[in-house]
Amino acid sequence: MNGIRQHQYLKEIGITVWLERKLAGKETTGFNVKSVSKENRLLETELDKNLDYLSSQVQTCNFCELHKFRTKAVFGIGNKNADWLVIGEAPGVEEDLKGEPFVGRAGKLLNAMLLSMGLQRKEVFITNILKCRPPKNRDPKLDEVEACGNYLRQQIELIKPKVILALGRIAAQNLLKSTTPIGKMRGNSYLYPGSDLPVVVTYHPAYLLRSPTEKRKVWEDLKFAQNIFRGLI
Repeated sequence: MNGIRQHQYLKEIGITVWLERKLAGKETTGFNVKSVSKENRLLETELDKNLDYLSSQVQTCNFCELHKFRTKAVFGIGNKNADWLVIGEAPGVEEDLKGEPFVGRAGKLLNAMLLSMGLQRKEVFITNILKCRPPKNRDPKLDEVEACGNYLRQQIELIKPKVILALGRIAAQNLLKSTTPIGKMRGNSYLYPGSDLPVVVTYHPAYLLRSPTEKRKVWEDLKFAQNIFRGLI
């Protein structure tokens, strides 16, 4: 991605070009494509089978009351070998209908956020804390998070990302088992419990649609995440 195109996506997430003019004419290196050598094909085939099986479990899950209200469970989508795992809160109305996370306006903004880092949607894996939509988009209940927790843990173990990007308070607090307000979690690197996998917290795209003045803070978070990925922090 060249500097001009990156500035286009920066504009979409509310960042003026002059703030990042040092990037002009440079190639971004927000991600590394994992090898698909012959030696890895058997492992990737096994990964596909395991994730497909896990997805089938999610589609028929009845561990909490949310299964009574769903149209489609939303397992997640993207590169099963992704270096970046993006985790949001829960499906909304459009996600419930389509069975895919982050569609609609929030999804378009997330795509712009990723593109500003040199990442395409298909090159990351995107999922949520909850796999089914809570009625009226209310906050998840503890038993619902716990019911979905095993699915998320297995996704993380199978995909083996290098960085997790947690979007929004619900995702960040539940993922990290914390009650710290998201404003205080931003700008820090955390570890996914029981691992050395870094987690970076930022605002949810849906929140940014309501509070566009916060978009500049998100760009700082995304740069911070890139530096962690590159081993600079």
